Amino acid sequence: MGKHKQKTRLAARMESALARGILNLPAGLLRTLAGRPVVRDGQTLDVQTQMLLRLQTVRGNAALGGRSVERERALMDAQAQLLEPGTSRPVSTRDIQVAGGDSPRPARLYRPEGLQSGGGALVFYHGGGFVIGSLDTHDGVCRAIAERAQCVVIAIDYRLAPEHPAPAGVEDGVAAFRDIAGRAAEFGIDPDRLAVGGDSAGGNLSAVVSQLTRDDTHSPCFQLLFYPAVDFVNERESVRIFAKGFLLEKTSMDWFRERYLSGALDSQDTRVSPMLGDLTGLAPALVLTGGFDPLRDEGEDYADALQAAGAEAKAVRYPSMIHGFVNFAGAVAGADAALTDGAHALREALRV
Repeated sequence: MGKHKQKTRLAARMESALARGILNLPAGLLRTLAGRPVVRDGQTLDVQTQMLLRLQTVRGNAALGGRSVERERALMDAQAQLLEPGTSRPVSTRDIQVAGGDSPRPARLYRPEGLQSGGGALVFYHGGGFVIGSLDTHDGVCRAIAERAQCVVIAIDYRLAPEHPAPAGVEDGVAAFRDIAGRAAEFGIDPDRLAVGGDSAGGNLSAVVSQLTRDDTHSPCFQLLFYPAVDFVNERESVRIFAKGFLLEKTSMDWFRERYLSGALDSQDTRVSPMLGDLTGLAPALVLTGGFDPLRDEGEDYADALQAAGAEAKAVRYPSMIHGFVNFAGAVAGADAALTDGAHALREALRV
């Protein structure tokens, strides 16, 4: 390893330790540093999250989007690992390749130590507005889910916009799911206990994959959706209420949308807006939302729509959380609890 890379990693570890230390200061001191409680729509922002937003403001990274694509990707690569969740037991990983829409795609397989072969698995699609994010930005999240759910997790490195606008990511997501189901024996998993899940854009892809593979021999058995974006047509009240100041802003959403929809598809296509698709016959779903997230209302509406279509679906709101909370679960207690809840629900679903 070169000296420059060693210095970069050392600096990142020091920054992570400092941020985690600040966010875990005694409650009274943390409240003093964070400022007066933020109350919006009858909810109070989590004090650790409020302090995190203050730290990001100081760093000049208070909101997603708005910079060059390259800069946004670099920022997420750096920030996602600062507060990523950890594990208490070993989780082995190996990089693999799975089918994609036009060529093989990188993927990463996570297996908790001691896990028996032939169990259930989660196909995971990372968040990042379809433009940023990678296997590395969600490495800690996938490790934590694998450990807490006691299942295999296979994360997919789907193509990103604007180089590859919609439906490239969807095509990769569907092809990867089908390939994994077909190679289940190779991966030591049960193709009939194969769930899909992801956060934000990854939640969108999970929902779309569920719709497009519902009639497959092996279709998803469960959907684990963290604050998914599911409707690019209709803007809900939570977008107005939380338009600014909580990491994902209205301008952030517009920035991502412009790049994702720069190709052949428009916002009404059900491969972009799964809310507008046929919701009958879909797998059970858990939708986890943050109270201070602009995407809150559409995620909860999606759970309601799934229920109305006959699916077993549930929405759970974490009223003090913001968008992207799974990436903060290493230092924000409320985020860690939400991630654990999702993993435990997945574990129960894969037992069937």
